[in-house]
Amino acid sequence: MTRLRDRFEALLLDLDGTLYRGNAVISGAPQALSAGEGAQALRYVTNNASRSAAAVAAHLADMGFAAAEDEVVTSAQAAAHVLADRLTPGATVLVVGTDDLAAEIERAGLVPVRRWETAVPAAVVQGHSPQTAWPDLAEAAYAIRAGALWVAANTDATLPTERGLAPGNGSMVAAVRAATDIEPIVAGKPYAPLLEDALTRAGTRSALVVGDRLDTDIDGACCVGLESLLVLTGVSTLADLAKQPEDRLPDYVSDSLDALNHPVVQEDPARLSDGDVADQVAERLRRHPGRAIAIV
Repeated sequence: MTRLRDRFEALLLDLDGTLYRGNAVISGAPQALSAGEGAQALRYVTNNASRSAAAVAAHLADMGFAAAEDEVVTSAQAAAHVLADRLTPGATVLVVGTDDLAAEIERAGLVPVRRWETAVPAAVVQGHSPQTAWPDLAEAAYAIRAGALWVAANTDATLPTERGLAPGNGSMVAAVRAATDIEPIVAGKPYAPLLEDALTRAGTRSALVVGDRLDTDIDGACCVGLESLLVLTGVSTLADLAKQPEDRLPDYVSDSLDALNHPVVQEDPARLSDGDVADQVAERLRRHPGRAIAIV
């Protein structure tokens, strides 16, 4: 029996909406991953730049996931790598985000600052923080208008929580974009830097991207040429799938993460056509609960 996960050497796993929502574990997710532990390299890939890899790993461990710090890949790390590739060592970077984001900037050989008065920072980096306020956004806008390079950790408009969808970093990025009329370089999904970091850390390109968002996880997989599994436990729904362009459809859809541990359902050799894809997937999920549906 060839399970879905057995087709790949690594799994690149989204967190929010895929493994948990806020502080609530998605039912069965830890058991689904542990069922194949050791068979594939697991990389926990998060667009959230608010916490360090160590903090994310500790949070996952508290929830029952066997995650080590070096298995966690964050958009804060990816943003720091993007900046280090473009700036000279010791350059100043205005940080809009958490202290953990600032620490990643420092680890990359750059100097994080929170305010500036005379010399314009070489760059601005923006990541999610619940404490971001108007003065932080204004400081970023001043620097960007003065010529600073702008890198956003991600542009997720929303963030899944146990209470529902809250404003994400993308909502704050939109405010700065409106104030500057400038587009940032984006490190996180759906752009390549974060997933390329994860592939480098996994040591293989034989990888499956697993996530709950069409606009970040699935589009990101398409961006770097990887197969993808959409799990219906977070943001994107079957109704959203019906609106997804045909060239950016996921390769597989499932209603739970445990589909990784079962063979894929491939009933119809004909490609699902645009317009009825969601209905056909819904019907197959109804007949094959817990299995991944291949979009062929």
